[in-house]
Amino acid sequence: QVQLVESGGGLVQPGGSLRLSCAAHATINSITTMAWYRQAPGKVRELVARIDWNYGYTYYIDSVKGRFTISRDVAKNTLYLQMNSLQRDDTAVYLCTANFQGDPISYWGQGTPVTVSA
Repeated sequence: QVQLVESGGGLVQPGGSLRLSCAAHATINSITTMAWYRQAPGKVRELVARIDWNYGYTYYIDSVKGRFTISRDVAKNTLYLQMNSLQRDDTAVYLCTANFQGDPISYWGQGTPVTVSA
């Protein structure tokens, strides 16, 4: 029914930039919300950014405001996360999620690792 495939993760130096993508495949129902979460070893999973699919309303966790930009391409069913001024604390596996109209289940991708290190 739904497959979310993340890409764009990798190794980057502090202060660098990275762009993550999440392609949603086999989507039948309308997307209501997509979001990026991240989880570092030994830390709780946290919501990084969320976007309303229809109107583009966005939410960012305080630690990434001004540095990260979440966006979407509705025609391509693709979610993006532009990450600038990356810090070591941004190191984590980044996971894409999607919710659909009339479906209480959140769908998750496998995640793409981001490592910020000199």
